[in-house]
Amino acid sequence: MENTTLLAHSEKEATTKSEAMLNGDLSPYQGPWGREQVIHLSRRMLFGAKLDDLNDFEQMTLPEVVDRLLQDSTPPSLPINDYNEEGYIDPDVPLGETWINAPFNNEIESSRIWSLKAWWLGNMIEQERSISEKMILFWYNHIPIAFFEVFEGNWSYRHLEILRKHALGNFKALVREISTDFGMLHYLNGQVNHKDAPDENFARELQELFCIGKGPNAGYTEGDVQAAARIMTGWRVDYEADSIVFDQYAHDIQPKTFSAFYGNRTINGGIANAGAYEIDQLIDMIFEQEECALFLCRKLYRFFVHHEIDAWTEEVIIEPLAAIFRENDYEVLPVLRTLFNSQHFFDVLRRGAVIKSPIDFIVSLYRDFNAVIPPKSALRSRFEHNGAVVYQSFLFDQDIGDPPNVAGWQAYYQVPTFDKNWITTNTLPFRMGFIDWMLWSGIGTDHSIARIDVLETVKQIPNSEDPNALIAFMLQWQYPMAVNPTLSGQLKAVLLSGQQNDFYWTNAWNDYLQQPNNPMARETVENRLKPFFYTLFQQEEYQLA
Repeated sequence: MENTTLLAHSEKEATTKSEAMLNGDLSPYQGPWGREQVIHLSRRMLFGAKLDDLNDFEQMTLPEVVDRLLQDSTPPSLPINDYNEEGYIDPDVPLGETWINAPFNNEIESSRIWSLKAWWLGNMIEQERSISEKMILFWYNHIPIAFFEVFEGNWSYRHLEILRKHALGNFKALVREISTDFGMLHYLNGQVNHKDAPDENFARELQELFCIGKGPNAGYTEGDVQAAARIMTGWRVDYEADSIVFDQYAHDIQPKTFSAFYGNRTINGGIANAGAYEIDQLIDMIFEQEECALFLCRKLYRFFVHHEIDAWTEEVIIEPLAAIFRENDYEVLPVLRTLFNSQHFFDVLRRGAVIKSPIDFIVSLYRDFNAVIPPKSALRSRFEHNGAVVYQSFLFDQDIGDPPNVAGWQAYYQVPTFDKNWITTNTLPFRMGFIDWMLWSGIGTDHSIARIDVLETVKQIPNSEDPNALIAFMLQWQYPMAVNPTLSGQLKAVLLSGQQNDFYWTNAWNDYLQQPNNPMARETVENRLKPFFYTLFQQEEYQLA
């Protein structure tokens, strides 16, 4: 019997080692480090793969690039009143001033919320070389509030700032601060959670969606939800003082006993500073469970790597990442650093393994192809432009600031479809229409037009006068895998206007470079490049990252 067990263990170990060779484990990546790998890393850690970034990253080592991207970005300027217009004026906030401390105004709050969404989108498009903005989106999907449901712009702003503060920090500290956040107290009914009628919303989501999950090893009970709800009673927003307060008279002071999943722990009430003490005890208890680290590592993996987590991935990737997470007291940086430097992350099977989310699709399009949004000084134009793009994200089914429910967007958790939820008969035509819009007319305001700049993009590409080099570069840059050679032929036919000789493109491009202000020379190359880009964007591979 003992020999049989050892043999079985040996066979399992051999299989694990074999699969690790095929799929890569968490050991440091030792393969080639070139343009393909840089693009893959950039697409996952940033929005898109800007050519300036790629050129600089190729001169660095992988650990250097990962460390650079894991640095916090500079905090953005505050959202401001950029929505005033004739006949619709915010009485409390002058044009160009921040509204984040303004009193609630039912007539104006919707404009402040749209301003916040537009501000957030601008931060993503103008992101620095840092994962910060993508991590904020990750955390927002993981612990969301719905802006329009909360319907107080400054509370939603404060929620985003908590996510920014902890984006590359401590998960446990994030959960603790979000537990008594203005927006969260309203979104999940904490404001009305009273000892005589405990509200279970936050207590349930704290365990089911934020920390433990619903997997086979999630053993918390309904009794645990009820006990946690009693711990959370009494927390309120003081509207006049604009602060969070603890109402001890609304708090349940009786002991709260939890199930065997939590070691039958009892958290006692009725002591000094009971509210904060009990929340701290509750969160400590939850984070002592191994499933907490495992659950969050699965969420990180699905967001940054791939939705599928099979038994091998759980054992070889998720469990070691969770161990790192626990060993570092739930600091997220060591987990991300290990993952992005790993053999597994750079395995060829990870490339093109995810469908771009709407935000990834939109923001990458702007960043990769020099589509410049109106500057912050152009208040109304920037608000109108960014608001129009936010509306596109809504049409694509990823309305930033207002996910479908507290679980976030289905593409990140809905088994078995996951990211396939992004592409439907409804959303795909909107994606294609947005590309048309950005290639030809652009998104216009009174003082600006944002569009894909095909000329400036191609100028950055080495040997762009050679149609073969241009096509090869674009395919490597924009597609995560090799494509059918017939597509190269299609693209070349567009550049050559149907002719057979390469010089039909070479001469046209060189003529433009020599006389960029000549309308005819410019029009000749633009009329070829826009259909060229259109053909490139219309392929299925462009939807993948």
